[in-house]
Amino acid sequence: MRKQGSISAAVEVTVPFHDVDFAGVVWHGHYMKYLENARWALMDRLGFGLDAMVASGFLWPIVSAQVKYVRAARYGDRLRVQSSLIEWETRLAINYLIVDERDGARVGRAQTVQVSVERETGVMQFASPACLIERVQAFQAQQSHGR
Repeated sequence: MRKQGSISAAVEVTVPFHDVDFAGVVWHGHYMKYLENARWALMDRLGFGLDAMVASGFLWPIVSAQVKYVRAARYGDRLRVQSSLIEWETRLAINYLIVDERDGARVGRAQTVQVSVERETGVMQFASPACLIERVQAFQAQQSHGR
């Protein structure tokens, strides 16, 4: 992970048989599922999971996804997928690190970028709406008081 933000979450994935290709390695497209699960773990940690996003009146499409594959994962491998919020004021940018839990080796890294779009009008916002900013600020305040 190139940059790690102050808010992060992680999920563990045991590579299932249906995610590997004929060569016995995880097909590259399945990594997106692993990133998605880590992203939702992060959003849930912020208190801005799916229900809160829907209730916000905004949609949050992914407009960019970049993945760097470093080492192939195989059936049965246990992966740790860490997500870290690095931008939230104008867009949601999340960095990811995928490591093999067996030896700590990096399997890949990634970044997704989302923008907010007003659901009623379909208009993209050039700043993140207050409903997200307030959740991030509340989380950060809670973390700083808990230290």
